[in-house]
Amino acid sequence: MSTSPMPPEQQLIQIDLGPKVREPKPSWLKAKAPTGENFHNLKKLARGLGLHTVCESAQCPNIGECWNHHTATFMLLGDICTRRCGFCAVPKGRPLAIDWDEPRRVAEAVATLGIKHAVVTSVNRDDDNVGGARIFAETIAQIRELVPDCRVEVLIPDFQGLEKPLRIVLEAKPHVLNHNTETVPRLYRAVRSGARYKRTLDLLANSKKWDPAVVTKSGVMVGIGEETVELIEVFRDLGACGVDILTIGQYLRPSKDHLPMTRYYPPDEFVSLKEQALQFGFKHVESGPMVRSSYHAHEQANVAAQ
Repeated sequence: MSTSPMPPEQQLIQIDLGPKVREPKPSWLKAKAPTGENFHNLKKLARGLGLHTVCESAQCPNIGECWNHHTATFMLLGDICTRRCGFCAVPKGRPLAIDWDEPRRVAEAVATLGIKHAVVTSVNRDDDNVGGARIFAETIAQIRELVPDCRVEVLIPDFQGLEKPLRIVLEAKPHVLNHNTETVPRLYRAVRSGARYKRTLDLLANSKKWDPAVVTKSGVMVGIGEETVELIEVFRDLGACGVDILTIGQYLRPSKDHLPMTRYYPPDEFVSLKEQALQFGFKHVESGPMVRSSYHAHEQANVAAQ
């Protein structure tokens, strides 16, 4: 009996971007297993409030360190993404209806944990970009109401390039607005399904143009088939958009169903990338094998605000 092919929206683009890495993971990429009272308390709190953290969904290697410092990145709009990016471990599929009570619960978690720099992100919700933006705005408002001295950083999707959702988020006055570039233009189709490099640059440039006071931030990952000269051009483009903070980290393949990793960058290469990136006007560059978007986010914001 024949079976019908899987519909396109359920398929993961698989493109070999270079030779796969065969050697064992180097010592500088081995994180400690998450333990400690704070880690277990935050996990219990998130479950009790029906919240999702990108720390878990994206299999972040820094989860133990961050959670034990009472820092977590809360993921809005459920845990099902409408896109199928080749690098990302977040589940894909058809999401549930938007939960309009979610901002209150995130704010409650921030208050209970005593967080002073809250990071909130979301899955892509291409089914309702405006609704997704309103959830971001309401989350910022709810956190400010419960914890007035807490800084709020948002890591937003591209909202398919629509102006209204971005303006909704900016009008809520986040302290930091982050949107990750992820990779070089040549690899966008394989790495960032549904995204466009120019759309990312436009979002970052418009954020600064529409609210010059907001700190803007973006991140790239390495080891997925890019060339150094391509990375430098991305740094140049982001600097030209007025981006304040840049993060550079090592791509680690979540599973065999995701895009292959082409090589490990040693620590000294991350130092070199940071030195080259700083030439383009960033106020702060966080570059290292274990760096992720929200790693040391509060420290990055402190430097950028000076």
